[in-house]
Amino acid sequence: MSDTQKRLAGEAAALRVEGGMKVGLGTGSTAAWFVKALAARNLPDLRCVPTSDATADLARELGLTLSTLEDTPRLDLTVDGADEVGPALALIKGGGAALLREKLVWEASDRCLVIADAAKVVKTLGAFPLPIEVVAFGHKTTGNRIADVLADHDIVLPARVRTAERGLVRTDGGNLIYDAKCGAITDPSRLADDLKLITGVVEHGLFLDLADEAIIGTDDGVEVLVP
Repeated sequence: MSDTQKRLAGEAAALRVEGGMKVGLGTGSTAAWFVKALAARNLPDLRCVPTSDATADLARELGLTLSTLEDTPRLDLTVDGADEVGPALALIKGGGAALLREKLVWEASDRCLVIADAAKVVKTLGAFPLPIEVVAFGHKTTGNRIADVLADHDIVLPARVRTAERGLVRTDGGNLIYDAKCGAITDPSRLADDLKLITGVVEHGLFLDLADEAIIGTDDGVEVLVP
């Protein structure tokens, strides 16, 4: 059911794109539906900036014209998924380990549109573990600093480095991901600021005051949310 909702959201978002636009392509299963729907529209003169190698591979395979932030420093629109969509369209992102590149592309965009299935909409952020991207060098020390900041926010459990069968998960930029099981984030803005002050933290998955609109796939179609 969630796949259908993701597809509906992705297809609805693709209808927001016009020929000649410069578009940021998000990462993840919902963003992939958008990329497929966008390619199917065969719009002229699109330039697309992907947020990950995986998205770049998919877009290239589908025939979309790719660019980079170096060559296309300002984008008309970015469409991307989210792991949680909270009040005022505050988001948790980074489940796909692309949060740094995603945030760079989002911040280079005139408008940002988040797409998600209905289960991603929450009243309070934090049930989904908050991804925090850190440099690999000295990452355990950085992890200890992250734990101190989390404790200051009454988050008891320390963040854990993300692993997979192949070992430590590395981002496209070679960084590591720590996941913080927050439970509930009572002050997202303060937590975002405090995490960014930690030496070794590259970026975090709190996307605040960035989304202009959300398209949520539901069993009855799509619902549009604004901040």
